[in-house]
Amino acid sequence: MKIRELPEHLINQIAAGEVVERPASVVKELVENALDAGAGRINVICVRGGKELLRVEDDGTGIGRNELGLAVRRHATSKLDLDRLENIKTLGFRGEALASIASVGDFYMGSRPVDAPGGFGLKAMGGEFSPVAPAPMNPGTFVEVRDLFARVPARLKFLKSDRAEAGAVSDVVKRAALANPGVHFTLSGPGRGTINWPAQSGKNALVDRIAQVIGTDFSTNCIAIANGREGVRVAGLAGLPTFTKANSLSQYFFVNGRPVRDKVLLGALRAAYADYVHRGRFGVAAIFVDLPSGDVDVNVHPAKTEVRFRDPGLVRSVVLAGIGQALAAAGYRASTTVADATLSAFRAATPASHVRPSYPSGPLSTGGAATGINEQNQRDLAGVSPSGNVEEAIEEVPDAIEAPLGVARAQVFENYIIAQAADGLVLVDQHAAHERLVYEGFRARLREGRVPSQRLLIPVVIDLSEADCDRLEGASAALDKLGLAVERFGPLAVAVHEVPAILGQADVSALVHDVIDELAEWNSTEVLMGRLEAVAARMACHGSVRSGRRLKGPEMNQLLRDMEKTPHSGQCIHGRPTYVELKKADIERLFGRR
Repeated sequence: MKIRELPEHLINQIAAGEVVERPASVVKELVENALDAGAGRINVICVRGGKELLRVEDDGTGIGRNELGLAVRRHATSKLDLDRLENIKTLGFRGEALASIASVGDFYMGSRPVDAPGGFGLKAMGGEFSPVAPAPMNPGTFVEVRDLFARVPARLKFLKSDRAEAGAVSDVVKRAALANPGVHFTLSGPGRGTINWPAQSGKNALVDRIAQVIGTDFSTNCIAIANGREGVRVAGLAGLPTFTKANSLSQYFFVNGRPVRDKVLLGALRAAYADYVHRGRFGVAAIFVDLPSGDVDVNVHPAKTEVRFRDPGLVRSVVLAGIGQALAAAGYRASTTVADATLSAFRAATPASHVRPSYPSGPLSTGGAATGINEQNQRDLAGVSPSGNVEEAIEEVPDAIEAPLGVARAQVFENYIIAQAADGLVLVDQHAAHERLVYEGFRARLREGRVPSQRLLIPVVIDLSEADCDRLEGASAALDKLGLAVERFGPLAVAVHEVPAILGQADVSALVHDVIDELAEWNSTEVLMGRLEAVAARMACHGSVRSGRRLKGPEMNQLLRDMEKTPHSGQCIHGRPTYVELKKADIERLFGRR
């Protein structure tokens, strides 16, 4: 077959295969065009998941009559610095989106600049454009696409259900709205409720927009992130470790205002929550990363959902540290959803009408075998003689009730501490709470100075590539601080003389190869620290206060005070909550007092 040039309509359809994967891709491109045009309001209409109709309209600067025909031609754009391809500061820049979209659907576009007396529009059927003609409209631009992929049936059959495609469109609008809190977004269509997110302003604009998009549950159960180093800045909000989801769909990432799904950022978020979130659960976050445009390549993929960082290790480190600092600052806080779940578990007692309740003839008491609140339990709690009582004992610590986790009142089932705070009731799992306290103590010691090591009787020599030997040699000082002593042993091998004592009989070769992998990808020694912390977690589990152990009052109150000053104490090392707080008002509602 001879080499020949492809016809224009086929070139556009091939380009559309890269840019327009589904209706949500069309919405993404058109919304980004509207944002680049300085729109203050963007309206999206979606019918049958976008298969039948998509319409995006904005109040941006608009396109003049003389440029309207040029706007729908391939590789025509007003957004690119012709001298510096890496200096990209707009969301769109390729100049192929409109031509590609028009090649796979019935296309109509109209635009009117703010200072123009009227608008103009053009149509495209099968990729063939009509002449520009007058179109009555308000200032701004609209693009309407009908019967998407009708002329490309091979692509149409790969689309998902109307509901699934509509959900993907909603996700695109959500991400655009999060990145642009000052813009008013609406999304409507038959068979769905209208999304209406008015523009937000002021210092709390981002938090208010996040409450609109992700929900008030998240905005009340999150912590602020702020960190920066070497030109990389990270900001945003991260959910408390006890506020999680069953999937990662509520994790939003933005690089220089561009919504992305990036493995570096996903990995950093996963690593930040690894120690605090229960397996199978995912943290909720909206992470905004800003860095010089020359340090990130946004031209990796035609859909522009992926980026490539010049220094991915630096970006990962800044994001990981920012989230880690925020989680540490949250201290003992647990999400309000834990209390909500607890309240929903309570049910008012409804005794059967034919059962006559019986009462003891003497004073109420608990049997000697009871594991709940009893006379001895009260004495242990108070730390006083049998003639004393709980209320008198509590007066000895009058300030404790004003503390965040209150003052211990009792221990039930030999594992749960009941404490009274100023405005509610706190129920603490003593084993889970103490497990976290012990673990954080281990971690602090691991990160203070050099980790204790054990010297190998015979050094372990490991054959490696020259590049891997260079990596280990370059990181030898950091590794030595973590208890792993490695030195070069010829051009293609290293000798391991010491390993961290806490690892016991470690597989030295496997450990070194894991460290090499981490150094190769992130230039980081975190994998070794992760190994040490995993061992510390097991030690904490075995070294903590066990269920079934009775605690005296001073012990319980000391546990509460230690929780208040220890980072991450709101959840155990397995990601479960360590305490539940019920507000007084919630308790009163349970009994119909409100």
